[in-house]
Amino acid sequence: MNTLTLASVYELQGLKEEALEIYKEILKKEPQNKEAKVAIRRLCGIRKKYLGVNEEMKAFFVNMDSEVEFMEFERWLAKLWN
Repeated sequence: MNTLTLASVYELQGLKEEALEIYKEILKKEPQNKEAKVAIRRLCGIRKKYLGVNEEMKAFFVNMDSEVEFMEFERWLAKLWN
């Protein structure tokens, strides 16, 4: 049974695609469901904005082993979100 609660749990666990599918199913059954509409817009916005992966920074993150590297990665993230 697909519910808003299940979709929220998936979303919180990082299972964005699965959550999105549930929200879409809910909206098909309940076209006026505001929570599903908001969630779909939110998740679609996340997908559009962050489609690609910065492979260089991903490798850097996986291989970090010092406080200096952690701080450098943290600065990069801060720039990304601003």
